[in-house]
Amino acid sequence: MKLNNETLSQLTVATPTYDRSQISVGIVHFGVGGFHRAHQAYYIDKLLEQGKAQEWGICGVGVLPHDAKMRDALTAQDGLYTLILVNPDGTRDVRVIGSIVDYKFAPDDPDAVIELLAAPSTRIVELTITEGGYNIGDADESSVFGLVTAALERRRDRGVPSFTIVSCDNIEGNGHVAQQAFTDFADKHHPGLSKWMAEHTTFPNSMVDRITPVTTPDVIETLAEQDGVEDRWPVVAEPFTSWALEDHFVDGRPPYEDVGVLTVDDVTPYELMKLRLLNAGHQGLCYFAHLMGYRLVADACSDPLIADFLIRYWDSEATPTLLPVPGIDLPDFKRTAIERFANPGVRDTVARLCADSSDRIPKWLVPVIRKNLDNDGDVRLSAAIVASWARYAEGVDEQGEPIEVVDQLKDQLIPLARSQKDNPLAFIENTALFGDLAQQPRFVEAYTWALDSLHRDGAKATLESLRDE
Repeated sequence: MKLNNETLSQLTVATPTYDRSQISVGIVHFGVGGFHRAHQAYYIDKLLEQGKAQEWGICGVGVLPHDAKMRDALTAQDGLYTLILVNPDGTRDVRVIGSIVDYKFAPDDPDAVIELLAAPSTRIVELTITEGGYNIGDADESSVFGLVTAALERRRDRGVPSFTIVSCDNIEGNGHVAQQAFTDFADKHHPGLSKWMAEHTTFPNSMVDRITPVTTPDVIETLAEQDGVEDRWPVVAEPFTSWALEDHFVDGRPPYEDVGVLTVDDVTPYELMKLRLLNAGHQGLCYFAHLMGYRLVADACSDPLIADFLIRYWDSEATPTLLPVPGIDLPDFKRTAIERFANPGVRDTVARLCADSSDRIPKWLVPVIRKNLDNDGDVRLSAAIVASWARYAEGVDEQGEPIEVVDQLKDQLIPLARSQKDNPLAFIENTALFGDLAQQPRFVEAYTWALDSLHRDGAKATLESLRDE
């Protein structure tokens, strides 16, 4: 049965019990992909089920050409979609989410998006625009930066309070990064606006966590066959979810704490924990795993050699760089992370983790390396992760088969990687990604050993050597 408002009452899976017609838009979200629909929209749906947050419905906004597909899917389904949580034992929890009540594709009518953002009812603007989405170098008036700053200018001129801008991307200090990007854009295109923003607009930092793989055709087919729901774009995710959010909102917020969100004064300890353990752990797994022939994350993490490598990286190199994390049992977090990675039902792909590495390694792993170099800490395993990326970026696996390197800098990275047999430091001499790491003797020694081992003996033997040290 096709998913939409009319068929909702006829479905056999869990559906919203609240009246969606009574929900007004209070949150505008840029970048409506799988993660947003498994995370932020999920939390609002839970609040709505409690009879709360009726003024905090979500309007999604897409700005890129490929967002037209999401527009078409959500418009046909009245904003409804199915969230499928896959448990480690293979069972599934299926629910239709109703918190997205509108969607606008900005290229269709940019001014309509600006007016939506300028409306007093819009009190929060959220972003999941990927780690690389905060570079304003090529941004224009039709970008998220252009639309948001134009709306802020209208709010200022009309005497309307500012909204709060919440980045939900995996960047250390994501709120600060967003503030800098929007301020810089305002300075270039709206003289005088940044001063008003500094006084009226807040950018709380946040930490978000839920493994959400790409939706594959078999997910859509299984949902239709087993559950009778014809959904153009369902979402699969793990049961685990977490959100830590700084409580710095200028015009109110939903009662997030009622659905398990940690509202805190300082999110830094939580985001460092997540980025340097979970996210950097994904990078520690993916290149070695691909070179060893694994294509699913669960299969790779079930290999004791890979699991042991991750645990040792977390314990010996990542954890010493963290701040105390109130209310979190770090040993339990790390144990649970291995279990999450190994969940066979999620079917997360190694390829997804390998993509866009130039946006990820510098933000998630390089800070760990720098901290340990400064504090005379160990960098051997971190260096091996960087070396595994450099080997992977050559674009050819250990059997001579091509690797599809997905990265916005691939035209630059692949030639560098392929030149490293003649110049072992070629890859890390890219100062835009690694700074001065190629001039740090302790790092260079560990990196060149790992890269040589990967070339000479392969990924498996390299992990075995690291294990046996």
